[in-house]
Amino acid sequence: MAHLARLKRIRHRASLLARFARARRGAVTVEFAFVSIPFLLLIFAIIELGLVFLVSLTLENALLDVGRTIRTGELQTANGSAASFKTAICAEMSWLGTACSGALSLDVRTFSGFSASGTALTAAKPNTTCWDPGGPSSIVLIRAYYNWPLVTPLLKTGLQTSNGKRMLTAATAFANEPYSDTPAATVTCPAN
Repeated sequence: MAHLARLKRIRHRASLLARFARARRGAVTVEFAFVSIPFLLLIFAIIELGLVFLVSLTLENALLDVGRTIRTGELQTANGSAASFKTAICAEMSWLGTACSGALSLDVRTFSGFSASGTALTAAKPNTTCWDPGGPSSIVLIRAYYNWPLVTPLLKTGLQTSNGKRMLTAATAFANEPYSDTPAATVTCPAN
C-alpha cells in the first residue's frame, strides 16, 4: 500500500514537470530573468563609468581653479599650506562629501624649466609627495591623485588600479606670475 502511494506521488510530480515544460504562459518572465541580469550589469557599468569621468573632470577643474592661487602668489603671500590647498580643492569638489580629504593626495613641485616638468608628468604617482609652490616666476607642476572606489564587478576587473579603486589623476604646469621681488625659499623635494 505504501508502495502504491509513493508511486502515485512520483507520477503526480512527473505530470507537474511535464505540464511545466509544456506551459508557455511564463516563458516571457523566464526570458526576462535571463536577459535582465546582464542588462542591469551593463546599465550599472555605464552609470559608474560616467561617474568616474565626472569625478575626473571635477578633479581637473578644481585643480585648475585652486592652482590659480599658487600661480598668482595669493597662496604664498598668505602663508598657505599644503593642508589649506587640499581643503580648497576638496571644497571645489564638495558634491563628493567628506570622502575627498582621505582619497586625495597632492604633489606640488618646482622645476628649472618646462622641459624638466614634462618628464615628471609621465612618471607614476610618487612614493613621497612634496609641497613646493615656488616663488615669483617659478615653474610649478601640480599633480593630484584621487582614489575612486569602484562598485560594479565589470569595471573592477578592467579599471581598478589597486584594491577595487581607480586612481584618477590631474596635472597642471605653469609659470608663477612675478608677484613679488622676494625670491622663494628653497625646498628640496625627493626625486620622482
